[in-house]
Amino acid sequence: MGRKKSILIIGASGQIGTELVMELRRQYGNKYVVASDLKTASQEVLESGPFEQLDVLDRDKLHEIVVKYNVDQVYLLAALLSAMAEQKIMQAWNLNMYGLFYVLELAKEGFIDKVYWPSSIAVFGPNTPKSDTPQTTITEPVTVYGISKLAGEQWCSYYHQKFGVDVRSLRYPGLIGYKSAPGGGTTDYAVDIFHKAVAGVPFECYLEKHTRLPMMYMPDAIKATLQLMEAPAEQVKLRVGYNVAAFSFTPEELAMEIRKHIPGFTINYNPDFRQRVADGWPSSIDDTCARKDWGWKNDYSFEYMVQDMLEHLSEVVT
Repeated sequence: MGRKKSILIIGASGQIGTELVMELRRQYGNKYVVASDLKTASQEVLESGPFEQLDVLDRDKLHEIVVKYNVDQVYLLAALLSAMAEQKIMQAWNLNMYGLFYVLELAKEGFIDKVYWPSSIAVFGPNTPKSDTPQTTITEPVTVYGISKLAGEQWCSYYHQKFGVDVRSLRYPGLIGYKSAPGGGTTDYAVDIFHKAVAGVPFECYLEKHTRLPMMYMPDAIKATLQLMEAPAEQVKLRVGYNVAAFSFTPEELAMEIRKHIPGFTINYNPDFRQRVADGWPSSIDDTCARKDWGWKNDYSFEYMVQDMLEHLSEVVT
């Protein structure tokens, strides 16, 4: 009998990766889930299972790790996010695209059985319907990140149709979690604001108060990711990113909800270049296809998310 297969997470030290690694280890066993990133991982990740330092653009090292650990599933999370990508255009394109190519090629060559690659609401643009944005609609992104994600979706679909690669994807909305720092995205204000509120510091928001964006609590994002990956292949009818949704809110609404728990919290608004990015994104998402195809349903409400974030971050401060 052959050695048991392993799962590789690339970009394991980021906002999603930190939590995804621990959940996969809980489900599949610590030694069968390999974390990798350019930067070191959290103590929890390092102490609970294997970690490899990896630049996904190092094709030989990537191949070496896949063979070394007998990897059959890859979660490719390494990317330069929306706000950072606008400042580092070529670096963002190279990382976001060539990392995907290298993993898809390994899958095409038979080294990997299943690939997860996250897309984003950044694939949409100013001409996309803003409210209840449908699965199939106008996709004309105006950011480097959005362009790379739209191109990546099409490459995933191409590799599936032409070579039979089992690649799956979600269009994440803004993600909110307390276990790691923001990673350079336009929706990161909705994470940083909690840290400031708990610390008793006024928050300066780089978006206008009425900017409504779709968001999701991290436990739901992890749930959606694993649910999609565990779904039988015949249920995964789309090989571009699936729309997934939970709730939408504005910075003003978030501040008001935080004040229910921290009455003295204050917020100021000083929009910068990220406002233009946010203006091109939907205010709410229609995720009917994900709900119908593989049974997606979010668990967490806006109000619960706010309370839970504040409780967990307060424990860290105290």
